[in-house]
Amino acid sequence: MELRQLEYFVAVVEEANFTRAAERLHVAQPGVSAQIKRLEHELGQELLDRSGRSVRPTEVGAAVLPYARAALSAVSGVRLAVEELTGLVRGHVAIGTVTSHNVDLPTLLAEFHEDHPAVEITLTTDSSDGLVDALRGGRLDAAIIAYGTTPPPGLELHIVTQDTIVAAVSRDHELAQRSTIPLDALRGRVLIALPRGAGIRSLLDEACAAAGFTPHIAFEAGTPAVLAELAARGLGIAIVPSGVVRRREDLRALTITRPALRGALAFAWRAEGPVSPAARALIGRARRLIGQA
Repeated sequence: MELRQLEYFVAVVEEANFTRAAERLHVAQPGVSAQIKRLEHELGQELLDRSGRSVRPTEVGAAVLPYARAALSAVSGVRLAVEELTGLVRGHVAIGTVTSHNVDLPTLLAEFHEDHPAVEITLTTDSSDGLVDALRGGRLDAAIIAYGTTPPPGLELHIVTQDTIVAAVSRDHELAQRSTIPLDALRGRVLIALPRGAGIRSLLDEACAAAGFTPHIAFEAGTPAVLAELAARGLGIAIVPSGVVRRREDLRALTITRPALRGALAFAWRAEGPVSPAARALIGRARRLIGQA
């Protein structure tokens, strides 16, 4: 029995497909099939049910799966222990980010790459909800996320910024002479907001639900800057961080009250579970580079 056979078996089960598993492992599909057949021959039992459109573990395969995962995890732990003791930093780091933030991510990654050229870095963008799920699932090592009043459980956070969420309107809007607006006064009005899954959007949706109404979102855009531009053109009320409006003369910021809305941007990573030396080095550098508000 070889470790790669267990690795191939776990990959096929998780992908439910030989071809996708081979792509994930960066090997040829026939090689994956051959190694799993050898494993089945050695054990004297079929581990995979290949009769359907997707591949599923047999009863025996389901029983073997946790032991295969434990074996692979143990080997990974051995490597991590050796690398930490020798000070060797290599491998792969996966980092995610929301599309709009004020973190100097290029400098962070460039300096990290200069010090650790043997580490492969991948960067992805997603909504805050998607990034949180990827962090918890181990698909990301760290991420820049936005969130509302409650920090996501299971994560360690290094706060980057905190900002009041406001209702931004054009200077000729009927509400432009006001400085505040109760949340309930947004009921039925045309709103411009980030897509579902974004931290500010979740904050707005939760607050409106608690107030007993669903916000009328007429326009969605991926960044607060675009939301502000749409509001400046008179298309509705943009729900954005106050800092976005502060830099524009063609917009008026109305502080939302009862309740006030306040969001935060944070550098996040898993609170528990194994962390590779490469990921630990990146997290440590980020915490030193990114000022805490």
